[in-house]
Amino acid sequence: MNLIYIHGLDSDANSTKGILLERYCQRHHPDINVYRPDLNSAPEKVFEQLARLVTELNREDETVLVGSSLGGYFSTLVSNHTGCAALLLNPSTQPHVTLQRFAHDLLLNNDSDEGQGEDELPKNQILYTTTGGWVITSADLQWFADHQLSEIHYPKKIAVFIKEGDELLNPELSKAFYQEQGSTVILQAGGDHRFSDFAEQLPKIIEQLRRLLHH
Repeated sequence: MNLIYIHGLDSDANSTKGILLERYCQRHHPDINVYRPDLNSAPEKVFEQLARLVTELNREDETVLVGSSLGGYFSTLVSNHTGCAALLLNPSTQPHVTLQRFAHDLLLNNDSDEGQGEDELPKNQILYTTTGGWVITSADLQWFADHQLSEIHYPKKIAVFIKEGDELLNPELSKAFYQEQGSTVILQAGGDHRFSDFAEQLPKIIEQLRRLLHH
């Protein structure tokens, strides 16, 4: 089995969960190969990079995407495109909405005129730079708006772990979207957006990953 770990917004290839996943597999499941690409690029490049990696592995039926937060959004998008299975952790389902906070903050900091909207910012306007070095622009927000998640093409190939205590994203939105699409949703009480108990969850996660490959 091949696992491609897709990190979230302010993260990189050396994310805590990605490293924990790789080390756990090396110790307990040596038959599983873990890939941890750095995805601090414009969203169209991230999508192309991931779709190409799935194709290069050339074993789609034995490849599973593991996406956290914004990585969950990209995992869903790539699954729709390639048919690859995906396991999501507190996934973002509406980045075109949630990432607007950067545009909003910029307008406030610039003391913009009352009534000016985020859509008036230039396409190349820098809104935020992630810790991994992705320079987010207005054009990136438009890309997310043009590539909204409206349906799941392979719902039985997707499983979602959602923490009810997610303080950053609305867990109800993710739960409703994936349940309505027919995907497996595992709702867990408490917790946080970062999925701080990820290490303890790994046996259950690996079990769920193997189930996904049977669909």
